[in-house]
Amino acid sequence: MIDPEAIKLYSIVNADGSEVILSNLGAGIVSIVVPDRYGRLADVVLGYRNPEDYYGDGPCMGKIPGRYANRIAAGRFSLGGREYSLSINNGPNHLHGGPGDECFANRIWQAEETPEGVRFTLDSPDGDAGYPGALHVEALYSWSEDHKLTLKLTATSDAETIVNLTNHAYFNLKGEAAGDVTSHRLKLFASRYLPTDESLIPAGAPAPVAGTPMDFTLPKEIGTDLKADFPALIYGKGYDNCFVVDDWKEGIVRPVAELTEESSGRRLLVMTDAPGIQVYTGNWLAGCPVSKSGKEYQDYDGVALECQAFPDSPNRPDFPFRSLCPGDTYRNTIIFAFE
Repeated sequence: MIDPEAIKLYSIVNADGSEVILSNLGAGIVSIVVPDRYGRLADVVLGYRNPEDYYGDGPCMGKIPGRYANRIAAGRFSLGGREYSLSINNGPNHLHGGPGDECFANRIWQAEETPEGVRFTLDSPDGDAGYPGALHVEALYSWSEDHKLTLKLTATSDAETIVNLTNHAYFNLKGEAAGDVTSHRLKLFASRYLPTDESLIPAGAPAPVAGTPMDFTLPKEIGTDLKADFPALIYGKGYDNCFVVDDWKEGIVRPVAELTEESSGRRLLVMTDAPGIQVYTGNWLAGCPVSKSGKEYQDYDGVALECQAFPDSPNRPDFPFRSLCPGDTYRNTIIFAFE
């Protein structure tokens, strides 16, 4: 467990009063307060009333999971001729680096306020949660006057290992206490997605979204096909799938998702240099800890847009993924730009 006294919050405020609040628990996003079309401010990310409730929560609310975000089939992968076994914490698979203290999202990170924003760092020893190599991770957040939250994730290791980092914030552009996101319109710059088996492990090659409920190449309300009779949506009880970024090139930051909400006039543009974006429509939010506003969240009250490598990439040589070797640096840049 986490000592509540160890949890510290950090605020970044721009000139018009828009504010981002971050936590050293999981290097997480606790709050993003931005204006609507009339200049009225609202918090547009989901979160909990009690800081200690962020520890060990199922939704991984706003935090950075690791070492490997998303799923690894059967918790096994091979590297350098050796097989590694990880905890099984999601059906038959390994998810987000493991349960409890194994997951980076449930650890206290070191924090330093910088001219750019806040830098969080975490050191993970060799063999931590079953992963090889001593890993050093940094997460640098910055908040601009034009409402862009930039997250730069980097990692280095003293031995070959695997790493996949992202942020797991849930967005509701009406406001975190304003109900479900089914009327939000989502556009993805992705014409393919990864079909999965029933345990949400990729099965086969990327498939075209055209002609399926997975097609967000034109803006579409999230709720339009949410309950469609389609394998991906049945397996996940909604969207919980990785979409393949169109025209992806390593190291190039590009738009990957656009989320809009008509009543508030808010728009969120997500940009990244990651090859995939996992869209998760909060299908299992009911029953999570009490929210910042004191209400009980329900399923589909937020949507997570997780920029990352493809799930189970260490076991899929056909996926765009490389292990991290000594002397190299893992990088993932994510920008949440609000308008």
